[in-house]
Amino acid sequence: MDVFSDVPLQRLNTFALKVRAACLVEYDSSAELEEIDFKVLPQPVKHIGGGSNLLFTGDFPGTLLHSRIRFIKPVEMQEYVLVKVGSGVLWDDLCAWAADHGLWGVENLSLIPGEVGAAAVQNIGAYGAEAADVIESVEVYEPATKAFSVIPAADCAYGYRTSRFKEQWKGKYIVTSVNIKLSKEYSPRTEYGNVRSALAERYGELEMDNLTPSRVRETVIAIRRTKLPDPKEVGSAGSFFRNPIVSKEAYRHVEEVAAREAIGDVPHYNMGDQIKIPAAWLIEKCGWKGKTLGNAGVYPKQALVIINATGEATPAEILALEKAIVESVRNKFAITLTPEVEHI
Repeated sequence: MDVFSDVPLQRLNTFALKVRAACLVEYDSSAELEEIDFKVLPQPVKHIGGGSNLLFTGDFPGTLLHSRIRFIKPVEMQEYVLVKVGSGVLWDDLCAWAADHGLWGVENLSLIPGEVGAAAVQNIGAYGAEAADVIESVEVYEPATKAFSVIPAADCAYGYRTSRFKEQWKGKYIVTSVNIKLSKEYSPRTEYGNVRSALAERYGELEMDNLTPSRVRETVIAIRRTKLPDPKEVGSAGSFFRNPIVSKEAYRHVEEVAAREAIGDVPHYNMGDQIKIPAAWLIEKCGWKGKTLGNAGVYPKQALVIINATGEATPAEILALEKAIVESVRNKFAITLTPEVEHI
């Protein structure tokens, strides 16, 4: 375990913002958590992953905790494979491991930045799949009681980009490992977006019944790289806003605006009594795609992504751009976007 004081956080936030924390504690095992006296640490105490889904709004006055628990260990093998994964494992390393072993379940989630522990909190998702689809249970430590426990996925209230860890249990538990259930059975998911057409173009229509986890993973990675910036080159936190889920009446209003301004059909996904509209479409139709505001900007290839355009953006500039986008979409479409990225 390492304890740092007044530490720069550029390596722990993919926006690459030049912020600092009063204290940073990085630990290598769940047992080390029992050694920490949380009451004497600079307050508040906050656990983070790799910083891929958060925005520091300024220097952090308290203590940040970060897991370096890194292992991938199969613990049960039947018609499925149950894998115990340390919270500090990079999520994409898990996806690569599963593909290398011919196991289905996480291939559509390839190349999503961040760590496994954070994925269980955020319920990351892409291309018709979510982390919740494969999480069997989450192993946690509760600092207040100094107790370890295993929480079944059914008790985590997983929903669209959320969970009890993110809402009611926020700050209560520290995720130490996640039990992931992967399948040996042939089960590609190709119906979302352009995944199927990209696979057919890449491998040929005749191979569409002969896919592998590796083939789907490679295709998803190729798609993501055409749309999203590499955090090592351009600072960002991935998708910044949630796709709004609105009433049918709100959707009809968006359709009316689109027809009046001749900006094309409104892409949408029916969800029973509600409808999901891509936030990227709303933002783009408000003219933000590729625009900058100070040192912050909207990625030219994907309007859902706010970037540190010059490498010198401050938290205030990111927040100012976020506010401007939200107001613009609200004024035009009467929809209020909410950030997916956590602000701390």
